[in-house]
Amino acid sequence: MKPNEVIVDETGRRSAIAIVPVSQEQVTGTSRLLTADDRRWIAALGFEAEAGQHIIVPSSKGEVGKVLWGIGNSAKPPEAFAFGRLARALPNGTYRIDGKLPDTGLAVLAWALEAYTFDVYKKERSGPARLVCPPGVDRQEILRQAEAHYLARDLINTPSSDMGPAELERAARDLARRYKARIRVTSGKLLERDFPMIHAVGKASPRAPRLIDFTWGPPRAPRVTLVGKGVCFDTGGLDIKPASGMLLMKKDMGGAANVLGLALLIMASKLAVRLRVLIPAVENAISGNAFRPGDVLKSHKGLTVEIGNTDAEGRLVLADALALADAEGPDLMVDIATLTGAARVAVGPDIVPFYTRSDDVARALENHGRRLNDPLWRMPLWDPYLAGMESRIADINNAGESSFAGSITAALFLHKFVENAKTYVHMDIFAWVPAARPGRPRGGEAQGIRALFALISDRYAK
Repeated sequence: MKPNEVIVDETGRRSAIAIVPVSQEQVTGTSRLLTADDRRWIAALGFEAEAGQHIIVPSSKGEVGKVLWGIGNSAKPPEAFAFGRLARALPNGTYRIDGKLPDTGLAVLAWALEAYTFDVYKKERSGPARLVCPPGVDRQEILRQAEAHYLARDLINTPSSDMGPAELERAARDLARRYKARIRVTSGKLLERDFPMIHAVGKASPRAPRLIDFTWGPPRAPRVTLVGKGVCFDTGGLDIKPASGMLLMKKDMGGAANVLGLALLIMASKLAVRLRVLIPAVENAISGNAFRPGDVLKSHKGLTVEIGNTDAEGRLVLADALALADAEGPDLMVDIATLTGAARVAVGPDIVPFYTRSDDVARALENHGRRLNDPLWRMPLWDPYLAGMESRIADINNAGESSFAGSITAALFLHKFVENAKTYVHMDIFAWVPAARPGRPRGGEAQGIRALFALISDRYAK
């Protein structure tokens, strides 16, 4: 089901079932919201209007009459996306919000995000309940945000057998065609010559590596460049992962999926920016010609990289793409990547750690993240840690000898390939929800893109 089939316009409002937000004070007091029959029903079911709690109140005909949704009290309000759970918890039908919510816009978005299901491979499909978009909420903006999430989720959730470099290219071409962006794809001998690290990582797979590159928007507008890690499956290479480490490796192209979701949001919103999207699309496989620990690779920038670990491949493909993007000195350059397990150890699956040398941009991103329930946390670029990535035979080692601060050292590695961008942000995402929560079904996820979109809208698209 598409977002516009879930969040419907006001034409169906009159016949829609009311969802009435009620506080604990209103349940225990004498609020006019509740009839005598309501109170008897509430008492019988023990409904106390705790944050996120709901009950269905039947009509005189035994049908769903209305829904009461608890907003708790001022000391304990509901989690920002808690309202979204109703999309799956309520019987099929069309509903409307009848009352005030703490943040109506986020509540409607949460409903749309909760309604998402990846059911391509299932015979039985169950639809969610529908919600009438309330007055004062920009339905088109909600639909754009939801569609961006759906796109990223679909790409990540698709098994690697059906989502290799060629399929990722096709998804990028479809998006570029939809918004009349210009696209170029580099592969084969040209890739080997110009982007040797992308080629080296992907050459062991029968599914050829490539660099996807598309541009959109007025040439003289502020330049915003997005780089997404597109490792469609990661075995770890010759430094092979254990079986448990490969179970989620279809999501190792989550950075590319998130970049495409953000690009959709930017283009659909017609932001006044010159957008460039770069995706190195590869599969890190194993065969006789796989790159090896101890090899030295030359990069697009000209720096040489000694391979300390073939499972640190994401930073290699990103480095070539970043060097290309950096050459034109964009106003903002962002890379999004499922880069390190160390990031998950540091902040878990929900929070996106990010790195930038701009204090101003860091504050803005964190503020947008809090406001939009899209959490990010700035991490330090501690330059002394670069000493641990020195190589005796090359300019730098891709992994280094220390097991400490893995997310930080990966970010420092990438910064070696960026000189000209006015502002550079690196995001080390998980791109996956391991346990379902309101508005966030289990599976592939878009993380940080709504906060980034707000930043780009505020700073670069005026």
